[in-house]
Amino acid sequence: MGYPPSTTGIISLRALLPSAKFVNCHDITVADVTEKSCDVHPGCLFAALPGTRIHGRDFVPEALRSGAAAILTDRSLAGHSVPHCIVADARRAYGELCHALHFLPAQRLKMVGVTGTNGKTTTTWLVWELLQQLGERCGLLGTIQYSDGNRTAPSSLTTPEARQLAGWLGSMVAQKNQSAAMEISSHALDQNRIAGVGLDIAIVTNVTQDHLDYHQTFDDYVRAKARIANYLKPQGMLLINADDPGCRTVTANTELPAKCVTFGISSAADYRGSLEEETLQGTRFTLHFGETAVPMFLPMPGRHNVENALAAIAAVHHQGFPLEEIATALAHCQGVPGRLQHVECASAATVFVDYAHTPDALGRVISTIRQLTFGRVIVVFGAGGNRDQSKRPQMGKMASQADVAIITSDNPRRENPAEIAAQIQQGMEVSQCRIEVELDRRAAILRALEIAEEGDTVLIAGKGHEQTQIVGSRSIEFNDVAVCRSMGERQLIISKPLQD
Repeated sequence: MGYPPSTTGIISLRALLPSAKFVNCHDITVADVTEKSCDVHPGCLFAALPGTRIHGRDFVPEALRSGAAAILTDRSLAGHSVPHCIVADARRAYGELCHALHFLPAQRLKMVGVTGTNGKTTTTWLVWELLQQLGERCGLLGTIQYSDGNRTAPSSLTTPEARQLAGWLGSMVAQKNQSAAMEISSHALDQNRIAGVGLDIAIVTNVTQDHLDYHQTFDDYVRAKARIANYLKPQGMLLINADDPGCRTVTANTELPAKCVTFGISSAADYRGSLEEETLQGTRFTLHFGETAVPMFLPMPGRHNVENALAAIAAVHHQGFPLEEIATALAHCQGVPGRLQHVECASAATVFVDYAHTPDALGRVISTIRQLTFGRVIVVFGAGGNRDQSKRPQMGKMASQADVAIITSDNPRRENPAEIAAQIQQGMEVSQCRIEVELDRRAAILRALEIAEEGDTVLIAGKGHEQTQIVGSRSIEFNDVAVCRSMGERQLIISKPLQD
C-alpha cells in the first residue's frame, strides 16, 4: 500500500548522519529511499536493513539492477563499487531519513503515540474522535485504518513501516491537521520503525503476555514497550496505567521523563475514574483530577474501556481542552469497529464482536459481560496459528468464565486448527463451562446465535474488525460482523412468503 503524495526534499546523508562512514564517495544526496528492492527506481537510495530472518544486503544486486544509485546499510558491501553509507543502526538512520525527506512532519504535529498489549486501538481511536469533536483536525494511524483527514485507507500494519509512516504524517501536515494519533506496536519499537518521530504524549495502556513468538521472553517484550519513552519530545508527557502491574514493570525499565502522569480506577492516579453505573450500552463514571470532579458517560461497556477513555481524556486535556468540553464530546463518540461492537442481528441475545485475542483481553471482556448479563454468556473464540503457543491454554482458562464456550478457528495460518483447539482445551475448566468445538468459524458463530436465548449475551472474540481469515497461505474474505448479520438475512429469506 502506498501513502498520499506529498512534496519531499533532497537530503545530504553526511549532514543528516555525521558519524556515518562513506565508501566509494564523499557524500550521498537523497531524494527518495526505500527498504524494498521491488520499489527501487533509477536514482533511488536502497536501504539494506537487518531483518528477523534475512538481511537486506541479500537484495542489493536486485536493487542495483533496478537503478539504485547508492546503498544505506550497517556493514560494508565487499565487491560492490556502488557508493554506500555505513551506519551503526541502519533502521534508525532509515527512519530519520524518511522523515527528513518529508520535512520532519512529526515536529509540526501534536503527536499522541499509544502502546500496550490491549487497548491501543480503542485509546487511539478515542483520542482521534475526541479531538475531531472538539474542532481539531487530527490524523489517525492504527490497526483499523490510516487517515490524513482527507483520504482513508485500510491499514497494512498496526504501525506503518518508516517510509509509509513519514508519507502519511507528511500528508497530514499538507491537509492542515494539527494533531496525529497513532498506535505503536512492540514490533515497531523493537525495530526502530518510528525513528524520526517525536511524541508529545506517549501512552502505555497495559502490558501482559503477547508476541512471545517474536520477543522470546516477557522481559524482552517489556523492554520493547518501555522504548516508547525514548521518543518523547523534550517537553513530552508519559501516561501510564496506575492499575496495571505490567506498566509498573515498564517504568522500572526506563528512565522516566520529567512529566510522567498516571491514570486508573483502583489506584491513586492523576486522572482517576470512579464507576457509577455499568450497562451493556455504556458506562457512567466520575473523573477526578486534582480537586475537580466531572461526570462522564462512555457509550461503551467495560471497566477496561473506562481505562482506555481515561488515557484518551488525559491526552486531550494535556492539549488544552477543558474537562467539561471533553465530557460532552465523549458522550457522542461512536465507538470503535470490532471493539465490543454491538451487532444487530436475528438472534434473541445481545451480540458483541470484539478483537480480544490475548488471555488478558479475553478475560476482561468476558468478566465485563458476565457482570451485565442476566442470562448466559456464550463465547466463540480461537487462537492464531504460527504464533505464541503458550497463551493457548490460558485463552481456554479465561473462556471458562463463560457458560458456553465454542472453540473455533481464528487465523490458523499453516497450523492444524484441530491441534490449536486441543491446546486451548488443555487450559479449560470443564466443570464451570459447557465446551463445544466447531472448527468452521462461520458455523461456530451461527451455532452460538442459534442456541442463544433472550437475556443471553454472545461474544464473538478474536478477529474484531478484520475482513479476512488466514488459512494456509491464503487470505479468505471473512468478517465476524457480516456473519452475524447474515443470520438475519437467512431467516428473512426463509420467512418471506412464496411468490407465484
